[in-house]
Amino acid sequence: MSLSFHSRCLLVLFCFIGFGFDFGQAFKVPFTVKDVLPVLPRQISWPVLNNFHSAVDLLPYFVGSVTPNNESIEWKGACFYGNEARLEFTEGDRDDTGLGGGVLYLKTSEAHSWTCMDLYVFATPYRITWDYYFSAREHTLEFDSWEEPAELEYVKQHGISVFLMPSGMMGTLFSLIDVLPLFSNTVWGQNANLGFLEKHMGATFEKRPKPWLATINPEDVHSGDFLAVSKIRGRWGGFETLEKWVTGAFAGHTAVCLKDEIGNLWVGESGHENERVISVMSMWSRVQPAYAANMWNEALNKRLGTEGLDLYGILAETERRGLAFDQLLSIPEQDEWVYSDGKSTTCVAFILQMYKEAGIFSFLSNSIQVTEFTIRDAYMLQIFENNQTRLPNWCNNGDGRLPFCQILGEYWMELPQYNTIKPYANMNENCPSLPPSYDRPVRC
Repeated sequence: MSLSFHSRCLLVLFCFIGFGFDFGQAFKVPFTVKDVLPVLPRQISWPVLNNFHSAVDLLPYFVGSVTPNNESIEWKGACFYGNEARLEFTEGDRDDTGLGGGVLYLKTSEAHSWTCMDLYVFATPYRITWDYYFSAREHTLEFDSWEEPAELEYVKQHGISVFLMPSGMMGTLFSLIDVLPLFSNTVWGQNANLGFLEKHMGATFEKRPKPWLATINPEDVHSGDFLAVSKIRGRWGGFETLEKWVTGAFAGHTAVCLKDEIGNLWVGESGHENERVISVMSMWSRVQPAYAANMWNEALNKRLGTEGLDLYGILAETERRGLAFDQLLSIPEQDEWVYSDGKSTTCVAFILQMYKEAGIFSFLSNSIQVTEFTIRDAYMLQIFENNQTRLPNWCNNGDGRLPFCQILGEYWMELPQYNTIKPYANMNENCPSLPPSYDRPVRC
């Protein structure tokens, strides 16, 4: 759609004001392009906002912890380049508890424009709150009373964690706009998933020639054949897209082929589903205590060798042992651990445990914990057929285009680094997974 003369003039004007010119000295502009884009005509604002903001902007940036013992902390914000915060205890509004409360003083200065604002999240393991600031002055955030003595002790020792939403209020909202369509079971939702994966992971979606469904000969399928599944539409498609983005996997689910004693073919599957970490976990513990206990409290107890501790007991025990919380999280999961609902069996761990029992990892079996593997880790294992001439005739791989069989799908399947890494002891126990490159150190 072409832009009107009025829109073109606005764009030129805002580019002039927002980016400025060098007149020998710097001057403070009244607003920048990023500040005013949301109120511009859609034909101008949306293409530019799509470049400025993404799902990554939903991730808060940890500024630091404010304790009553340190004088203050200072940092540079997205809007205000000069910020400092300090914390003071107060008597509180629950006199009978004797816990008191606190006031966090946050001073903002050096705004880069007249219309920007900064959005913050403040957290302890017992609460999460937020606030936004668009004026340069000292602001206050009051904590009327600490939830319980444990929170008071935590704040005394560790303070209140401060997180900055790096894209501010509007950036965060537009980042949500980038994510919410992923869960729509429509063509619009499918296109949103395709666009998200192309933008954030560098995926390519090239259409395959029809037919999009291969006619399988069950005699060519064997027990243990690995199935990688990728869904790009609907609620599960949205969850899979975010899971792919977080882990670097180009598939969202896995299953395995199994044959019974009379040759019937079956498909087996399982599931389809630091301080900054502590605060999120704590909030969920308050909302869903039973689910939280199963979700991570048991896992953390396993790592400590304890039983029955809730999150706050785990924090106390971790501190008593002189461990940082991120050190506790980094302790590898052990395949033999049994939880209240059984062993930990993600879709991919379920399959790799079968491979482990079948001897595929040979003498390395005792030194590989399959519960540490992601879907990406699994398909990168060098354990699959590498001779394409041995693939079945019905294998729709585009005359050798793919090193594996694609059974169905409108687009060609991508599995970067498929079948490339030989198994080794303690595999994947210390591997990072950071978008967009997902760099993997050798033998991590």
